[in-house]
Amino acid sequence: MISTALEIIDTDGLAACSLPRLARELEVKAPSLYHHFADRAEIMAGVARSIVLEAAAPRRREPADWQEWLVTLAVNFRRVVLRHPNAAPVLLEHVPRDLLSARYDDAAQLMRDAGVPEEVHVLILDGLENLTLGAALTQAVKPADIRNRIFPHVDAEKEPALASAVKANEWRTGEKLFAESIRSFLRGAVQR
Repeated sequence: MISTALEIIDTDGLAACSLPRLARELEVKAPSLYHHFADRAEIMAGVARSIVLEAAAPRRREPADWQEWLVTLAVNFRRVVLRHPNAAPVLLEHVPRDLLSARYDDAAQLMRDAGVPEEVHVLILDGLENLTLGAALTQAVKPADIRNRIFPHVDAEKEPALASAVKANEWRTGEKLFAESIRSFLRGAVQR
């Protein structure tokens, strides 16, 4: 049922995923959906859970690689959100903290093993979530043809400094720039 809801959202947008539409797709009557879910919000929470579960967690690694493990975790999650751009707003309202908590606990253990001061673990985990969701949602709402372009509408005549910066930028894709942004955040968090 959740996979059908996600398919509707992916194909026709978030607003198209109504209970009557979902019932039609499942070939049942709308009231029968209430045997499984209290309301549409519960279905949307299931969609958010499905998206989070689709994101692969990196394999266990060495403590010395803790930063790259977190970068990979963030990049993987961003990729999944961008595979479902119409569903991205669901994550704002229905962040499945119970699923994320297990991953965050794993990350906190890895940081502990790496000697990262415990007082910055929450700063890192909360910041990583905010940066990842924010970046993914920002990209997801862009039209598909410019989604991976960096400052696609910069005008070299009106914004010469920005145009020059974009030209000098060594991270040519949105994903590479995002990964480097996460690395910069992580370096800064441990040096505060």
